[in-house]
Amino acid sequence: MMRWAALLLASLTTTPVLGATVLQCVPYARIVSGVQLYGDALTWWDQAENHYRRGHMPRKGAVLAFRPVGPMVLGHVAVVSRVLDDRRVLIRHANWSVPGAIEEDVLAVDVSEEGDWSEVRVWHSPTNQMGARSNPTFGFIYPDRPQLRAFRPDPALGASTRLASLNITSDDPGPDAAPPRRTAAAQPRLALDLRAVRYADATPSARSLRDIIADVKRDAALR
Repeated sequence: MMRWAALLLASLTTTPVLGATVLQCVPYARIVSGVQLYGDALTWWDQAENHYRRGHMPRKGAVLAFRPVGPMVLGHVAVVSRVLDDRRVLIRHANWSVPGAIEEDVLAVDVSEEGDWSEVRVWHSPTNQMGARSNPTFGFIYPDRPQLRAFRPDPALGASTRLASLNITSDDPGPDAAPPRRTAAAQPRLALDLRAVRYADATPSARSLRDIIADVKRDAALR
């Protein structure tokens, strides 16, 4: 009963898991972005002062620093892999939708009133839709030399598995270019991501108890 309650709580909010048994967001973001900051994710924004430039506009290679909220007491960090427009980016991060899971090039949407990326919604791979809750952020930390670095699983960093990965063939496709392709047919295409954005904006909290229980069962099946 207690285990079921814990799973139910986890389904209500996307939150990193404490502990060293699974890959955490911090070492993943550090390796992929090259930003040499350490400690809990919630400290990265202040640590970056006088070391890295900070701002509120997305750029490829920048680290998006999330504020702690609810059970996500240590905050979160993700790396921008592609800027789609002023309100949409693709990100790479770990330990978000499922403990230890790596999600590469999934959608994040600015839902702030001012358009300053202070509030975002993030793709939830197990349910193939945008996350139900909005997440406050500090802003973006810009590395000195923006470059996305490959992440290779390392048992020393904790267990990990890839839930989503997008194969981007061009950093700056033309207007007639084909949409990006995902590496696995079972994973959602970018076109589905965009429909999910409209769904999330229209009904940000329309999740029934049945939906939540279904999320719990999906997450449990991946453990």
